[in-house]
Amino acid sequence: MFLINFYRMDQLQAKQRIDILTSELENYNNSYYNKSISLITDFEFDVLLLELQGLEKQYPQYAHIDSPTQRVGGDIQKDFTTVKHKYRMLSLGNTYSKEDLQDFDSRVRKEIDTSIEYVCELKYDGLAIGVRYQNGIMTQAVTRGDGSQGDDVTANVKTIRSIPLKLKEGDYPADFEIRGEIIMTLNGFAEFNKKRKKIGKQEFANPRNAASGSIKMLDSKEVAKRPLDAYLYYVVGDDLNLSNHYQSLEKAAEWGFKVSDTSRKVNSVEEIFEYINYWDKARNDLDFEIDGIVIKVNNFVQQKQLGFTAKSPRWAISYKFKAEQVVAELLSIDYQVGRTGAVTPVANLSPIQLAGTTVKRASLHNADIIKSLDLHFGDFVKVEKGGEIIPKIIGVELSKRKTNSKEVNFITHCPECNSELVREEGEAAFYCPNVYQCPPQIKGNIEHFVGRKMTDINMGEATVAALFDKKFVRNVADLYDLKGSDLIKLEGFKHKSVTNLLESIESSKSTPFERLLFALGIRFVGETVAKKLAQHFENIDMIKSATSMELLMVDDIGERIAESLIEYFANPINLEIIKRLQDRGLQFEIQKNSESFPDLLQGQSFVVSGKFTVSRDEIKQIISNFGGKVISAISSKTDYVLAGDKMGPAKLKKAEKLEINIISEDDFYKLINI
Repeated sequence: MFLINFYRMDQLQAKQRIDILTSELENYNNSYYNKSISLITDFEFDVLLLELQGLEKQYPQYAHIDSPTQRVGGDIQKDFTTVKHKYRMLSLGNTYSKEDLQDFDSRVRKEIDTSIEYVCELKYDGLAIGVRYQNGIMTQAVTRGDGSQGDDVTANVKTIRSIPLKLKEGDYPADFEIRGEIIMTLNGFAEFNKKRKKIGKQEFANPRNAASGSIKMLDSKEVAKRPLDAYLYYVVGDDLNLSNHYQSLEKAAEWGFKVSDTSRKVNSVEEIFEYINYWDKARNDLDFEIDGIVIKVNNFVQQKQLGFTAKSPRWAISYKFKAEQVVAELLSIDYQVGRTGAVTPVANLSPIQLAGTTVKRASLHNADIIKSLDLHFGDFVKVEKGGEIIPKIIGVELSKRKTNSKEVNFITHCPECNSELVREEGEAAFYCPNVYQCPPQIKGNIEHFVGRKMTDINMGEATVAALFDKKFVRNVADLYDLKGSDLIKLEGFKHKSVTNLLESIESSKSTPFERLLFALGIRFVGETVAKKLAQHFENIDMIKSATSMELLMVDDIGERIAESLIEYFANPINLEIIKRLQDRGLQFEIQKNSESFPDLLQGQSFVVSGKFTVSRDEIKQIISNFGGKVISAISSKTDYVLAGDKMGPAKLKKAEKLEINIISEDDFYKLINI
């Protein structure tokens, strides 16, 4: 049954086999991911999927629109299309207070003069998604975005096996949307991070970030490799023929959607509290994270009567759990040095169970936190787990403090290179000033330089560490002197991996100037600041020679950034690194468009606001091409406000008050004769 037959089929046989495989594989998918029942082994499933892929390739005319082969991902997208929601995706009002829930109930009962029934549900900690079905076929999946519009991530959502591509026969509407939360289970997240760490990639902070980051990837084949799941909990449409929310959940389950069986109908605040209290403890037994409970008025007519505020429905509210706290003994403190030289204290604790995981370490953030806690070695500390990998210490059990315990004092010298630490006025952190010899700072700077938003060199943390340990690199310029004979000496590197890395390094030479400037890791110069500096000065020599006053003339450049830039370019080591990078062919100037543009906008300044038929960056580039200048804030010196759809009302009001020319996108194109 599970062997691939490569005998020659006629078209009828191929169609029949494709139909059978599509039906069987989707049945296995649904059983495994929505019912937790495994009908065949993974190997057997993969063999059948491989057979179907082969047949669909040979006979594409017979491939089903809901074929399980779509779950493996497809072409790489250039960007996500912004889609306007047919029904707004509003967020819920949050509360940590049971008194607020009582107030919510009172407000509801004041508006509704008949009996009230609520539905209590788990509040999943994931990424909100809306999935549209037309005639039972998934046609679109869109993120929440700003509630009015979101990103079209259909190709990525199709890879999630618990979301059906096609519904079986049923009484579902011809056109409807179902909303829910994309998550990553705790077990899946742990395995996923373990694999990332093994290949030298940065671990995700929590399952929510992992799920959200995965759905925003442009390569759906990579998304398909990630352990994503989804729970769906809200059906919306024009012709639902349903009377209440709980009924819609039951129907959604019948239609083949993964709907939690934990939802409950209740009739009073007391029953709501019982549900909350139960799940406040039982959530630690779940294989996914929840951060609270959602309470909704069940009846749709009553929901309509209660209506909406500008941001939230008046018929629903979410109660968020307070972060769990556990007491542990402080054993010792480690001090970690980051890329910028900032020294972060991390507490080593006696092992404790917190939010379903074993915790042995907790963040102390900085010296001020240690001082405010009046921390002593051997203290029993209160530990809380928020959104980070490492939980944090939020207090001390003073009643358990040991006599003659020693106070914790922040270290005075770098734990890596023994340089005396410094602390600048107004800064919370202590820094190691030994930027060019301190190992973690050197490695951190290289890791930053090769990052995806910087030069995008295919090199993980482990590879950087190996190159540093072998003394092949001591700064980013050394990357461009690497040879195959060096790389082949690294553990795990074969001919192909050496070739791939060298090609990636060579490709990075075409990195645009603004990204390269960001990649240098100049303190306080982030992605946005680097772009503004590059656009304003156009090349590295102009930035190097700029005075403090000239730097301050650039939008969003303050004194702290200006001082950092002057200090960076005053250092001969940095200048030597930049020269070496220039000699290797990296781009340290804005690449002018070869097309010649007339200076129709010379000396004129524009504020760009709102949505346009093209991206805002493209609009700004056109202004720059024609000699104009884009500024961020409206002032009396602004010549034009280019107003797109949904321009901010505050900006519009200010422009009108200052009597500045407000022009549309069409007016702008007429201004430059295009």
